[in-house]
Amino acid sequence: MPSGTYLHLDEGLEERFQCAPGPGGWRYTSRRDDGFRVDLVVDARWRQIRVEFVTSGWWLRGGLTGPELAWVRASGETGTEHAERAAGFVSDSPGFLVAVARSLGLDEGAQTDVRLVQVSGTSLSALTTRWRWRLAGTSAYETETEPLPVAEYEVTDLATGEVETVHLAGDVVLAAPGIELTDLESPPNLLG
Repeated sequence: MPSGTYLHLDEGLEERFQCAPGPGGWRYTSRRDDGFRVDLVVDARWRQIRVEFVTSGWWLRGGLTGPELAWVRASGETGTEHAERAAGFVSDSPGFLVAVARSLGLDEGAQTDVRLVQVSGTSLSALTTRWRWRLAGTSAYETETEPLPVAEYEVTDLATGEVETVHLAGDVVLAAPGIELTDLESPPNLLG
């Protein structure tokens, strides 16, 4: 079960995480220095079936319900319900990059456009976005035990045209814009 620490370079915040495959999918949990917590559960097809974000003043819970992403966002006990045709959530927490990339199942060189709900800030504001994901290539890096395959994704924000690169090794983000993996206590799950 990989666990470790990501550094959010812009804010200087550490995000301590754990992730593991389970009988029906995969789970990622994390907590940042500022109290921001994430619990992400995906099914065997990498669909986000249960997601929870918690900050000091807000919470958001949701998941896929057929073709729609449904969620409740609140600052107390009673929340507001929302629904959007989208493939899942994305945020600055690296676990969502893993979930989205794996859910697409792209072959090398292939690309697809995906509609996501981007959750941001301490108020957990939600904005629907469209991104293009392209699997640019996979490289093998030698380790002490076996070669480690690293997938390189080019991710384009279709609203701005900005292209960023994400490097994944199994269920761990090795590098992404604004994210640095600073500690990894066990190897990534390679996930087939």
